Amino acid sequence: MPSRILGRPGEKVLLLGNEAIARGAVEAGLGWASAYPGTPSTEIVETLHSVSKDLGIHVEWSVNEKVALEAAYAAAISGVRSLAAMKHVGVNVAADPLMSSAYTGVEESLVVVSADDPGMWSSQNEQDNRWYGLHAFIPVFEPYSPAEAKDLTRDAFEFSSRMHHPVILRSTTRLSHTRGPVTLREAKPPVAKGSFKKNVQRWTVIPAHARRLRVELLERWGRIEEEVEKLPYNRLEKHSGGQAIIASGIAYGYVVDALNYLSLRDTVSVLKLSTTVPIPRKLVLDVLSSHESVLVVEELEPVVETWVKRIAYEEKLNTTIRGKDLVNRIGELTLETVTRAVAGFTGAEYPWKPAEAEITLPIPPRPPTLCPGCPHRALFYALKRAVNRSRVKAIYSGDIGCYSLGVMPPFEMQDALIEMGGSIGMANGFAHVDEDKMPVAIIGDSTFFHAGVPGLINAVYNKSPMLVVVLDNRVTAMTGHQPHPGTGFYATGEPAPMVKIEDVARGVGVKHVATIDPFNLKDSEKKLMDAIRYVAEEKKPAVVVARRACTLLIDAAARRRGITEPLYIVDQDKCTGCGICYNAFSCPAIIPLKNGKAEIDPALCTGCGVCAEICPFNAIRLARKGDPEWEKLWF
Repeated sequence: MPSRILGRPGEKVLLLGNEAIARGAVEAGLGWASAYPGTPSTEIVETLHSVSKDLGIHVEWSVNEKVALEAAYAAAISGVRSLAAMKHVGVNVAADPLMSSAYTGVEESLVVVSADDPGMWSSQNEQDNRWYGLHAFIPVFEPYSPAEAKDLTRDAFEFSSRMHHPVILRSTTRLSHTRGPVTLREAKPPVAKGSFKKNVQRWTVIPAHARRLRVELLERWGRIEEEVEKLPYNRLEKHSGGQAIIASGIAYGYVVDALNYLSLRDTVSVLKLSTTVPIPRKLVLDVLSSHESVLVVEELEPVVETWVKRIAYEEKLNTTIRGKDLVNRIGELTLETVTRAVAGFTGAEYPWKPAEAEITLPIPPRPPTLCPGCPHRALFYALKRAVNRSRVKAIYSGDIGCYSLGVMPPFEMQDALIEMGGSIGMANGFAHVDEDKMPVAIIGDSTFFHAGVPGLINAVYNKSPMLVVVLDNRVTAMTGHQPHPGTGFYATGEPAPMVKIEDVARGVGVKHVATIDPFNLKDSEKKLMDAIRYVAEEKKPAVVVARRACTLLIDAAARRRGITEPLYIVDQDKCTGCGICYNAFSCPAIIPLKNGKAEIDPALCTGCGVCAEICPFNAIRLARKGDPEWEKLWF
């Protein structure tokens, strides 16, 4: 990775869209980068981490997006070119400092990367964060390819520096995770140290100052509207026909391909937009006044369409404007959906014939599931038994992470799930309004540090009877194993201070705190029942930390060190086919045979041994002992 990002000027390399954004930041002279990992944004800061020592810049995984942006903002107002990266829902977390940053402006560049997720491939919604630009008076830049992502990122830094104003760079999943050829340019020497110059009237946003800053913001916004007209990324490809298409971001690439497919490239004009907030009014007016009809193609919401229609109304133009009546508002754009929309707009014949593969065998369903050996599976199993044996009715409030899969059978232990940290927050409400049930908040280790602590403080303060189960798999697993304050290491692999979840819980006033190893089912079940009893009797919150490392992390470490994992097999003579191991426990490594008996796939077995614990007939036994060092890897 470093060799691609730190290549020579003029060299052409194949980069992921997120890597291209990182390279653009490097070319701009980046000095600070901070983020909280979240798909599809994660690789931006991962890439910058990989070159931080070579460049002498500060790169960090922050505890959440709000802190990441606040830290980057502080660097920017101290004269250091800064970047804060996050997925689209992360901007919700960072909205407070984002709004204020537009009021104060910045001394040096501040680029906020919002990686939106149309189609919700790994998200709870598909919000369009261009609305944040309109709401906050922050310009939004949208590249359409990895090559443009690199160049536009670099120039976004220059724009931010010139205007002394933050900039949002919006990517989408398809752009973030697409590879393309990128030509490298000269990189500015990074400046990682700055000096904050005190200016209370500018940097302290109290009402008296904010009223003046609001006026200055609107004046600055007027200059920004003029500047976007000059950017070469916005261009009109004009033809003599009476029809035009306005396409923003990644939609431009689809539009070009669609016009080529329909043989309309030389007859339909195209206005390519890379600044969608604010849109270049003069270019849009040129299109509207010189064409009879216009189609706006953009991903998700009609942001550009709304402003194009407003301009037409204000200028009293009768141009026919179409958009979301032809272009899908749900999910990602595709070449097929854009070609269909362009054909509907132009009246062209639509000869789309997707390739059809002959399928002779039915494809079995593949519902998402926890990995073989995942400690969360053992925790869900033990927790379900503890709740049943305690004879309580539970409301399971869930959270964002691998353990969200607990919503699936056979566990079905995520009754409500809305956002990061919401498990404990919702449990506070359930605790006081539904007295017949016990709230059980299930949250991960990284998510606990991200947004769970305030909810826990609230539970202590308001005496909310609830059980909080923190699933500590020693890493931010779902986004690719990034560190967090509880891991004890930085992204570089160097040792870091370790913040213990148990210490945080006790520090905020939780009296009943326990730690379990979810692979030890008997002990886990007992301690969970003790915690449930405490909540029921004392009417106060209790915290149980379930600590076992992510099995993928352990597998990788074992391979690197040449450590042999244990292997379990099923004794067919003892197996009765009860199905507990593959139904109630639902381990993907255990396969039901035609006769109902179980069989363990040695290629999938990770040697956790939990299946041997739960088998009531002792039909599962150890076939191969692992190396003595194997067990030490898990903690």
